[in-house]
Amino acid sequence: MDTPIRVLVVDDSELFRRSTCRILEMLEYRVIGQGATGREAVSLARELEPDLVLMDVEMPELSGINAAQEIQRHQPTPVVLLTAHNSMDLIQEARDAGVAAYLVKPLDPQELQRIVTIALARFEDWKALRVANQQLAERNTQLQKALKAIKTLRGLLPVCAWCARKIEDGHGRWVSLESYIEAHSEAQFTHGICPECLNRLQAGQGREQS
Repeated sequence: MDTPIRVLVVDDSELFRRSTCRILEMLEYRVIGQGATGREAVSLARELEPDLVLMDVEMPELSGINAAQEIQRHQPTPVVLLTAHNSMDLIQEARDAGVAAYLVKPLDPQELQRIVTIALARFEDWKALRVANQQLAERNTQLQKALKAIKTLRGLLPVCAWCARKIEDGHGRWVSLESYIEAHSEAQFTHGICPECLNRLQAGQGREQS
């Protein structure tokens, strides 16, 4: 059997809270707390950790939108706002506050159930996006650290025109080409012999033997 969705109901009207709780229980949700002010909504959300907060917009002490902002800051939770009127300004303000959905009073049980489902789904999407953003930020930080650790060679490098084996290190000192490149890059030197040098070496050895 699935665990019932735990709902916190906040409205300054006791009569409306009672009717809302009856509808929620009829829909087999579990009401775990009730509040009458925006401050109570924030406090109870932190204390009870509900699955959903159903809250009026206009309340004493703290509006529903401001309370939703506080809840998302301290105890991220899906919030459905209840309002007596529908306006684009309210919708935008509620969205900016992190509200998952809103309902116009009076409540219709079927619409309430639909909105609760939408709010919970949106919250899960938001959590997944938040985790993805955190992972991306961590990867970017690691990448920045890696880029800082990479040593690169830039600009003109003064190499001895006579031996071509020493380079001026920028501080007036002439060092071997190998040590300079190792100090300024991730490269390490090993030694071999190229085909042209090998041919010259073999030719010289042939002349010595003859």
